[in-house]
Amino acid sequence: MRIVPNVAVWFDRLPCQPSGATPIADIKDPRLLYLKGGLFVLLGVIAVAGILWLYPDLRLALLLAIAVWAFCRAYYFAFYVIEHYIDPGYRFAGLGSFVRYALRHRRSRPPSGS
Repeated sequence: MRIVPNVAVWFDRLPCQPSGATPIADIKDPRLLYLKGGLFVLLGVIAVAGILWLYPDLRLALLLAIAVWAFCRAYYFAFYVIEHYIDPGYRFAGLGSFVRYALRHRRSRPPSGS
C-alpha cells in the first residue's frame, strides 16, 4: 500500500510550464536584484524577530547571530573562495552544485601525507 503519492506526476500536470516553453530568464535589472536582496534580509529579520518574540532570551539571540554569520561565511566559501582561490575552473551554480563538486573532488584527491 502506497501512502505517499507520486509528486512528480502532479508537477507534470501543472499548467505553468506548457510544452515547448522556454525557461525563465535570469534577473538582470539591478533594481530588481536589490529588491530581491532586500526581501531576503526582511524575511530573515522577521524570522529572527518571531523567534525572539516567542522565546525572549539573550543567549538565544547570540546563538542565532552566530548561526547566521557562520552560514553566510560558509556560503561565501562555497561560491567565492573555491572559484577565485582554489579552483578557477569551478563555476558556482547553487549549493547543490557545490555539494557535487566537493564530493567529486574529495574522491579524486590523492591522499596527503609525509
